Amino acid sequence: MYRYEIIIYWSNEDNAFIAEVPELPGCIAHGETHEKALKNAKEAIQLWIDTAKEFGDPIPEPKGERLIFA
Repeated sequence: MYRYEIIIYWSNEDNAFIAEVPELPGCIAHGETHEKALKNAKEAIQLWIDTAKEFGDPIPEPKGERLIFA
């Protein structure tokens, strides 16, 4: 499991919880609940890393070990 910071917040515009992974540019997921947004964010992290590896792009090291729920 990767230890990237995940920020989850409610978006009125999207009518969903948004989960952003600031250390991985463009890595964003959403869900109807905090739990679903978190689950989707974990999947998005894995896809982001898999894609970076495929193209030989650098993968940032996680800066911390915390999850932030807002």
